[in-house]
Amino acid sequence: MREHVLLIGGGGREHAIARALADSEADLYACAGNRNPGIAELASGFETLETTDPDAVVDYARSVDATIAIVGPEAPLQAGVADALENAGVYAFGPNQDEARIETDKAFQRRFMRENDISGCPDFETFDDGEAACDYVDRYDGNLVIKPAGLTGGKGVKVIGDQVTAEEGKEYIRESDYDRLVLEERLIGEEFTVQAFVANGDVRTAPAVQDHKRAYEGDEGPNTGGMGSYSDATRELPFMTEADYEAAVDIIEETVEALEGYKGILYGQFMLTAEGPKVVEFNARFGDPEAMNTLPVLETDFLDVLTSARNREPLPDLEFAEQATVCKYAVPAGYPTDPEAGAKVQIDEESVTRVAQATDDSSGDDARENAGDALLYYASVEEWNSSDNQNSPNPDDVDEREDGIYTTTSRSFAVVGLADTIAEAEEIAEEALADAGEEGLHVRHDIGKADLVQRRIDHMDELRGK
Repeated sequence: MREHVLLIGGGGREHAIARALADSEADLYACAGNRNPGIAELASGFETLETTDPDAVVDYARSVDATIAIVGPEAPLQAGVADALENAGVYAFGPNQDEARIETDKAFQRRFMRENDISGCPDFETFDDGEAACDYVDRYDGNLVIKPAGLTGGKGVKVIGDQVTAEEGKEYIRESDYDRLVLEERLIGEEFTVQAFVANGDVRTAPAVQDHKRAYEGDEGPNTGGMGSYSDATRELPFMTEADYEAAVDIIEETVEALEGYKGILYGQFMLTAEGPKVVEFNARFGDPEAMNTLPVLETDFLDVLTSARNREPLPDLEFAEQATVCKYAVPAGYPTDPEAGAKVQIDEESVTRVAQATDDSSGDDARENAGDALLYYASVEEWNSSDNQNSPNPDDVDEREDGIYTTTSRSFAVVGLADTIAEAEEIAEEALADAGEEGLHVRHDIGKADLVQRRIDHMDELRGK
C-alpha cells in the first residue's frame, strides 16, 4: 500500500520537504494557513486550515487516510498537533508538545541543558520579573543576550554590545510585554547550524549550514527570520574544521540521549568560539532557510527515513551529494520592520531552470556531469486568479490585479544554487534571481560571495590567534 504523507505548513521549508518527497512512492497531501503554490503543485491535495488547531489537522489527516505526518513549523508543535495525530493513529515525525519545549520554551531549554550537563551551554539566568532582569544586566561582568522565553519567529532577541547598549537593553526589557526572559552571555564567534534526523534513539546529521539573520548586506540592520544561507560540499563550513563539526554532533547526541524518545528534526544552532562550539539554541524542526540547503543534496529517500522512524527500525545512513548550496531569500520591500505587500512575483520554475541550463551550457561538455542546478522555493505568497476571486471583499482588485503570484508581508520566495563550490552555487542563485527583478523586493546579494565567506574565515583565525 502506498503511504499517504501529510505535510503540515506552507512556507519555504515545507516546499523543500514537499520536493524531497515528490519522487517517493507516496501520495503527498498538505495543509497550511496559506496556499503555497509550489506545494500545491506537488501535492495530491491541499487544504487551507489553521495548523495550530489540532482537531482541524486531525480531521484533514483522516479525510486523506494519512499514514505518516511531518510537522514543518514550530507553532503546530507547540499547539500539540503531533500529540493529536498520534492519538488519532497517525505517526507524526515531529516531537510531542512536551518535547518541543526544547525550542518553544528557551528557559526550559537552558535549564534542561544545565540539569543534564550538556556541553556547550553558556552562562545564563531566567527571569519572570523585568526589574530583576535589569538588575542582572547591571551586575553582569560582560555583554548579555536578551531572549524572550517563548517563540518570536527569530526576531525577539536583542544583543547588548551589538544591537543595543546596556541602557537600551534595559529599556527593551521594561517596555516589552514578555513575561519570561532568558539573559545569557554573549558568545563571540561564527554561527552555524547542524540539523539532525532523530528517531528510535538514532541520530543522523546533515552538513553544516550558515544562516544570515540580518536584513541588509554586510550583516547590518534588524534581525529577520533568515535572509539566506549556504553550505559547502563537505560536512563542515570553510571557517570550521572537521573536529568543530564533530563536536557539534556530539552535543546533539548528548541532547537526544537526555530527551529520551525524541523523534523528528533536532536543529542545533551553534556559535563556533575560540573554545569550540557553544549552543545558541535548539529548534524542534528543520530550519527555514536551512532546509533548502539540506534537502536538495539529500540522496537518501526521505520517505525511507520516515517509514523507518514509524516502524521503529534503525534510521538509514544518510547520503548527501558533495555539492555546495547557496540560498537567497527575496522578501518584500521594507521587510521586516515595514513590509510592503502586493508586488507581483516575476520569477517562476521555468525561468529558474533556464538559468541553470544556460550555466551548464557555458561550462562545456566536460563539466556537464557535475553541472550546477537552480531551485525555486515559494514561501509566503498569494496566488491570484481573477476568475476564482469574483467574490473578493475588494472587488476592485478583480479588475486591477493581473493573474499571478504576489508578495505578502513575510518572506516571499527563495532561490537555491547547487554546484561543486560555494562560489559557483552563489553565481547560479544570483543569475536566477535576476529574472525576479528588484521592484517591490529586497535580496541580500552578498550571501555566499567570496568576500563575505572570507570574512568568516578571517574572523575565526583571529579568534584562534592564527
